[in-house]
Amino acid sequence: MIAMATATGVCGAAAFAPPGAAAPLRAAADAGDDAFYTPPSPLPAGRPGDVIRSRPAKAGPPAARKLADAWQVMYLSTDANGRPDAVTGIVLVPKEVDRSKAPIVGLGPGTHGPAFRCTPSTMVNMGAFYEQSAVNDMLAKGWAVVVTDYEGYHPNPKTTYVTGRSEGPAVLDGIRAATRLTEAGLSADAKVAVRGYSQGGGAAMWAGETQPGYAPELNLVGVVAGGVPADLVKMGISLNGKKGFGFLAYALVGLDNAYGLNMDGQLTPAGKTAFDNMRAGDCAVELFNDYAGKSIADYYTRSPLADPAWQAAYGANKLGKDVIKAPVFQYHGTNDEIVNFAQAEALKNTYCAAGVKVTWKTWPMGHLTGVLQGNADAVSFLTDRFAGVEATTTC
Repeated sequence: MIAMATATGVCGAAAFAPPGAAAPLRAAADAGDDAFYTPPSPLPAGRPGDVIRSRPAKAGPPAARKLADAWQVMYLSTDANGRPDAVTGIVLVPKEVDRSKAPIVGLGPGTHGPAFRCTPSTMVNMGAFYEQSAVNDMLAKGWAVVVTDYEGYHPNPKTTYVTGRSEGPAVLDGIRAATRLTEAGLSADAKVAVRGYSQGGGAAMWAGETQPGYAPELNLVGVVAGGVPADLVKMGISLNGKKGFGFLAYALVGLDNAYGLNMDGQLTPAGKTAFDNMRAGDCAVELFNDYAGKSIADYYTRSPLADPAWQAAYGANKLGKDVIKAPVFQYHGTNDEIVNFAQAEALKNTYCAAGVKVTWKTWPMGHLTGVLQGNADAVSFLTDRFAGVEATTTC
């Protein structure tokens, strides 16, 4: 659930960086424009993927700005309960391509955190996005890239972290929005792919499972997903009391925001203080550093891992119930200390049994090192899919 490391470093998980490394991210997010990110009320009528508002933005630091033009967007999407919502993101389009023929990659970013200052599209615009190198690799290939913020990043944030029923539509509708943004010049008939690592890997898989019924008009040719949190129950058990507990805690915040599970009514006074602080100010670095070794028992009067209402939410957001029709590249570190390896391997086996064309690759490495290994393979896989090369499978 921590984010993607990039080709030039592991800035992804700011959680693993030295304390001073968090400062640029904090400064970048503080510059967010409250008015732009505040959804209109009521929402305008329209289809999922329709653009509500847009504005020119920066594609990242100077190297990225040389590669692409960019626009921040707010677009209509669908929440975990099937209701309309508004999601923000950023569209990046290479400068030196025929935009009407450019493929499009919907990127699900990795964990950023519950606070408004952590918003991924703001990080891109301010040149502080920790997956920028991976984005640049794709832009250099001539592919447009759409980075969704997922649901809930606004001045009073209610982010729905690891809620796949919300994340899948957010990724797909970001692609739709990119094709409906007149300035971008992209085609609704373009070949598209979805990609992500950790939280983003889960979002990419959810987009793949959701696409046939939700966005059948999209020409989805490939899904790339690494470090996938497929089974939230197994993920929770493996993180409880461990150094990655902050990501379990954030997952509970996300599910509560999505489904209204009365989390605050189940917290101890110390838990309410901790979770209020988390929602107000925490990004990935705080999630990792401030909650390491904590457990459910430290904050809750009863365990949400065993509560029936919570279990229903976990079950609704377990991957593997639907078939992905496009070829899939799934990868994972066998020593992953954050996103449980066994539950990801079980998802691969489920997909293979259902006839999904999966390419599965592992390395004997941890969560962050594994994603460094995955970037080149991810780009190679998508290059072949966009070129029309027939996919093989390791099933």
